[in-house]
Amino acid sequence: MNAHEIDYRIYGEEMQFVEIELDPYETVIAEAGSFMMMEDDIELKTIFGDGSEKSNSGGVWDKVLSAGKRLITGESLFMTAFTHGGTGKRTVSFASPYPGKIIPIDLSEMEGKIVCQKDAFLCAAQGVSVGIEFSKKLGRGFFGGEGFIMQKVEGDGMAFLHAGGTVIEKRLELGETLRIDTGCLVGFTRDVDYDIEMIKGVKNMFFGGEGLFYAKLEGPGTVWIQSLPFSRLADKIMVASRKYGGGGKGEGSVLGGLGDLIDGI
Repeated sequence: MNAHEIDYRIYGEEMQFVEIELDPYETVIAEAGSFMMMEDDIELKTIFGDGSEKSNSGGVWDKVLSAGKRLITGESLFMTAFTHGGTGKRTVSFASPYPGKIIPIDLSEMEGKIVCQKDAFLCAAQGVSVGIEFSKKLGRGFFGGEGFIMQKVEGDGMAFLHAGGTVIEKRLELGETLRIDTGCLVGFTRDVDYDIEMIKGVKNMFFGGEGLFYAKLEGPGTVWIQSLPFSRLADKIMVASRKYGGGGKGEGSVLGGLGDLIDGI
């Protein structure tokens, strides 16, 4: 194996965090801002690139190329590496950024690669690389919700993704198809064919409230689906903030909003 072997434990229900157990000289890489806590003897180092062995041991051009790929996906040029430099076992923990689930994935069991939405990656064993996956289909690029670029996570170690709400893992057999909301797609394995499909019926398209397109996935392979995309959560918060922002005079009263209406608010 090229990637470091790590043990882990996931805590919590709706706001989860993952605790990674490191042996001496083992390393875990993580997105900036996901760190929660760590024990003694663990050293933090900011790295330039995607966390792969090639990026870490290669020349300047390899580092610039891997970092540039991350920048295209909207991520930081830098990642953070946490290495156990002492003796015995030590732990470091990383927290999910919003309510949802952490998905542990052993890449050695997924043919070494998964493709996921751009903000799904949380952390992984040293040796796992986080790059970009270009869409070769125009329809998927324009209407798939993720544009022409998604993230790809490659290697043979453990990787951890995060998604909103409840997450399910669905195995598709050869030729089996699944249609889902484009925002609910978290990721899929390399052999899954991902495309978009227009919703049928004029009324369904314009008045159904589900957008114009489905994400269509065809097996064989594994697909991860989330029940609450962050974009959907953000939209609900924005609507609620406009509706209830500032807390009207009727807040907490028996009349509630009616009291605000009477007061002319």
